[in-house]
Amino acid sequence: MNNMNQMMKQVKKMQEQMLKAQEELGSKTIEGTSGGGVVTVQVNGHKKVLAIAIKPEAVDPDDVEMLQDLVLTAVNDALTKAEELANADMGKFTGGMKIPGLF
Repeated sequence: MNNMNQMMKQVKKMQEQMLKAQEELGSKTIEGTSGGGVVTVQVNGHKKVLAIAIKPEAVDPDDVEMLQDLVLTAVNDALTKAEELANADMGKFTGGMKIPGLF
């Protein structure tokens, strides 16, 4: 019975550490870019877009489609980096296993 109590304490401690790590992800900022830095997107570790910056040289009224592609590429770059950060931070607890709904 003592082993079971000890194991439950360890599980509870790990759960608390995981919750703290998930909260900390929200305070981390990741940046994605495209077009050599003419479009920059910032997201947090929870994959929420915080800011989009577009340099004037990226704006061509005759080629709006290119600007759209640059923004899309920068957003996807930032989200990919946020996913990698979450996997690295949370992977410490899951041993690399993908647990649905965890992060």
